[in-house]
Amino acid sequence: MKNFVINTIRPIFTIIAGSALFLTGCSKNEPQQVIPSTKPVSEKTNTTKQNSFKPVDMVWIPRGTFNMGSKHGKPDELPVHKVTVDGFWINKTEVTNNQFAQFVKATKYLTVAEQKPNPLDFPGVPEDKLVPGAVVFEPPPGNPPLNNHRLWWTWKIGASWRHPNGPNDSIEGKEDHPVVNVCWFDALEYSNWLTGKTGVKHRLPTEAEWEYAARGGSNEKIYIWGDELKPDGKCIANFWQGRFPNQNTTEDGYRMSSPVGQFASNGYGLYDMAGNVWEWCEDWYKNDYYEKSPNKNPKGPNTSFDPAEPNIAKRITRGGSFLCSELYCTGYRPSARMKTSPDTGLNHTGFRLVAEGPPPNK
Repeated sequence: MKNFVINTIRPIFTIIAGSALFLTGCSKNEPQQVIPSTKPVSEKTNTTKQNSFKPVDMVWIPRGTFNMGSKHGKPDELPVHKVTVDGFWINKTEVTNNQFAQFVKATKYLTVAEQKPNPLDFPGVPEDKLVPGAVVFEPPPGNPPLNNHRLWWTWKIGASWRHPNGPNDSIEGKEDHPVVNVCWFDALEYSNWLTGKTGVKHRLPTEAEWEYAARGGSNEKIYIWGDELKPDGKCIANFWQGRFPNQNTTEDGYRMSSPVGQFASNGYGLYDMAGNVWEWCEDWYKNDYYEKSPNKNPKGPNTSFDPAEPNIAKRITRGGSFLCSELYCTGYRPSARMKTSPDTGLNHTGFRLVAEGPPPNK
């Protein structure tokens, strides 16, 4: 069953290739760019005056200019270019299980992982195999080669935000952990709910807003906290220590996700902008977008293109996760870019939101 699903259902390949590994490269004969398909989502209208906005657990990020990208990363992080973003509010932490549960209770929303896949999306797959589930991290024994990431990702029936690692797992006692197994569309519905509730537009951050906020006022540092991964030999974020994918020393105190806010905040008072879980952004992914990105408030390309998987449209995720390591991913760098199909979620991917409310009173 497991092997059948992994080898036949498209989102699994999307998840594995798009979220578990940076797959960047160049092609002399690039395939035709993907024109992203759209999925209907509910739109909310602002009905409350913005001057009544009272943000909860959010930080105001002032307008500023920074150098986006890095000379120390992957090809799609180049060229380093100057970007200016207007001020915005952003969550101090990733959205937690408790916060997401409040949304689900109020709206009765079912995440994509909790819904039966549409047979029309998977021609040739027997309908009895199309059951709710998600892809979770489950490494094999021994020391598998690091060039085959499918070895440690498993399609698991019953995995969802309520059951991050499968039906026998639970978020009980993990209410303050970041919600995971939520796809881009799930995050969008959560943001629409908050927009209607507050009267102020909530949304996912743009890639530029996310990186600017993550840097915390420090420009062109390799890591959020500086240029050394472990200052004074100490782990100051939740990422993988040891031989990936099955030997985690838990030097940082956690094998998988940690409660939000367990490590020091950055210069803007934001937590977990490095490690813990990947975070969805608003933008489509395009490997060469930085070559032509606007220098003010860039919102990403209108189309998606990933040379590694040219036929799959993808959205950006940022920040790395508890699975990122020195040996494998280094996604905890503020400039690191990841890309994933918007209809897929993983047990190391969550989100935080920005709000377009007025700046705080001086």
